[in-house]
Amino acid sequence: MKVLIAGATGTLGMPIVRQLIDAGHAVVGISRTAEGAERLRRVGASAIVADVMDRDRLLRAADGVEADAVLHELTALKKAPAGHGAMAATDALRVEGTTNLLDVAREVGAGRFVTQSIVLGYGYADHGDEVITEESPFGRTDGSRFDAHVDAMVSTEQQAFHADGIDGIALRYGVLYGEDADTVERMLRRRSLPVPRHGGELAFVHHQDAAAATVAALDRGRAGEAYNIVDDTPATFRDLITSIAGARDAPEPLVLPGWLLKLVAPYGGVVLGDVSMRVSNAKAKRELAWMPRFPSYRDGVAALGGDEGAAP
Repeated sequence: MKVLIAGATGTLGMPIVRQLIDAGHAVVGISRTAEGAERLRRVGASAIVADVMDRDRLLRAADGVEADAVLHELTALKKAPAGHGAMAATDALRVEGTTNLLDVAREVGAGRFVTQSIVLGYGYADHGDEVITEESPFGRTDGSRFDAHVDAMVSTEQQAFHADGIDGIALRYGVLYGEDADTVERMLRRRSLPVPRHGGELAFVHHQDAAAATVAALDRGRAGEAYNIVDDTPATFRDLITSIAGARDAPEPLVLPGWLLKLVAPYGGVVLGDVSMRVSNAKAKRELAWMPRFPSYRDGVAALGGDEGAAP
């Protein structure tokens, strides 16, 4: 299969590119820079240089490209915890960026489109003991500034599902960790990665497992369907980061009361302190024939190498 991927040089994009190539797919990555394009070529992919938010330039760059599928893996999230600013930029990528990438999908002849979504679209809230499945309400808003983020998640999914002539699939990733351990370690050593004293349990997934699910979705995902891509074991962000600190012999994270964390990190303070969710991955296992290699964060952290950490 020929695959065009946006977000190809990202922390999740590169594992996807490598796994696609290993599976025998031909990959064309989209990069905003010549340096990023060269990085893709070094791992065996082809590349075009374009900004997905510039529709005309994107279409010109894709002229002559042929692809069977397009992957939308673009975000503006560079470190954990994210902020409202980075989320706002990601919102634009999920709304206007999806529109532009669907136009490119038609241009290159792609019949499948897989877009990145996240489980926070089920609502920035404490979901209690509810086991969240793909049938649970997605797009819950509460009148807060978080609504724009949820609306953008809904937008990318709905655009993909309703694109004429294209089979659209959405992958609702959990909190990603693993490939960014070096960044997490640096933040721990600078004492710049605070965690809440009492946080809710979140759904995590290792970057490598998320990449494997994405590759599986290209072949097995059903049109118009969403899949929760999470591991088997909910945990707190404090648990994860403390575990990474131990694995890297770094200082344990600075622990703050929830109210103070929300003052210094209004977005991250809510996600890490107030949100709690238990998310089922049964549908992805069943329909994508996917199993997380790392069923809990403990397994993933134990396997961390020299260049592998977390990005909500």
